[in-house]
Amino acid sequence: MRADRLVSILLAMQAQKRVTARELAERLEVSERTIYRDMEALSMAGIPLLSERGPNGGWQLVEGFRANLVGLNATEIQALFLGAPDALLADLGLQRAAEGAEHKLLASLPSRFRHQADLVRHRLHIDLSGWQRSKEDVACLPIVQEAVWNDCRLSLVYRRSDGETVERTVDPFGLVAKGSVWYLVAGVDGEARTYRVSRIVSATVLNEPCQRPDDFDLARYWSESTADFFATLPRHPVALRVAPHILPRLRYAGTFAKIERIEPPGPDGWSEVHLHFDTEEEALEYALGFGTAVEVLSPPELRDQVVAMAKAVIAFYENRAH
Repeated sequence: MRADRLVSILLAMQAQKRVTARELAERLEVSERTIYRDMEALSMAGIPLLSERGPNGGWQLVEGFRANLVGLNATEIQALFLGAPDALLADLGLQRAAEGAEHKLLASLPSRFRHQADLVRHRLHIDLSGWQRSKEDVACLPIVQEAVWNDCRLSLVYRRSDGETVERTVDPFGLVAKGSVWYLVAGVDGEARTYRVSRIVSATVLNEPCQRPDDFDLARYWSESTADFFATLPRHPVALRVAPHILPRLRYAGTFAKIERIEPPGPDGWSEVHLHFDTEEEALEYALGFGTAVEVLSPPELRDQVVAMAKAVIAFYENRAH
């Protein structure tokens, strides 16, 4: 609706010193011609606008002008009360503050809109924890958070995935919660890197300003680094023959098993399933876990390993029996 768009333009101008037609058109998903018409409508409505032409031009509000914009539509109210999960707010020490802000916001809404807030609060709950994941130790998170908030450099003692402990002085760019796991994105020697907060053994905030690139975008970095991570993961393709009663269980049997395709069942009801794994060890454990209900077709090395392991299991129990 045009009224919502005009309010969005006013909010954008109050939040930024200057806005351009292109920026507003992209944000609001309309043409630049539409933005020009909206600006004319705002000006005719008495909104004091200053316009500047040229490559660095745009619109801005006259200094000191603030519009009192309290109108929210139903969807916006629902989005506000959806909020961040309690566990993440608790990690950051913000749970009580969030609850207080929610109560104040709810009290400020007209009675006819409170139903939209209650709808979200009582019918939607987001649980980011996995079924088998235990809560990680994030004792250093408050110190890391302090460095991020205050733009200060950070001295870390960090335990890598191989168990080795290293010392690093980093420029903290931001914190990311992936599920219920916290990560610190920080600069080291001009390069952005990712550190798992639960592996930070100790942290000290330094009295030195953080060197943060002006164009660094935390969300874009995380999206790109996540895509790069999955693109470089090792892939171990495996083909299996699977009994019909096992087929429905394949999707839930292995955390690291990724099903690529399932062929139609043969005359005996068995299906050929193509998967890939991150490691050979996971593929071996997966194949052995189903016993004779799964047959390894390829690679031949995995088939040989299954046979060898089965023989070793038989020998182990025969020796134990004596």
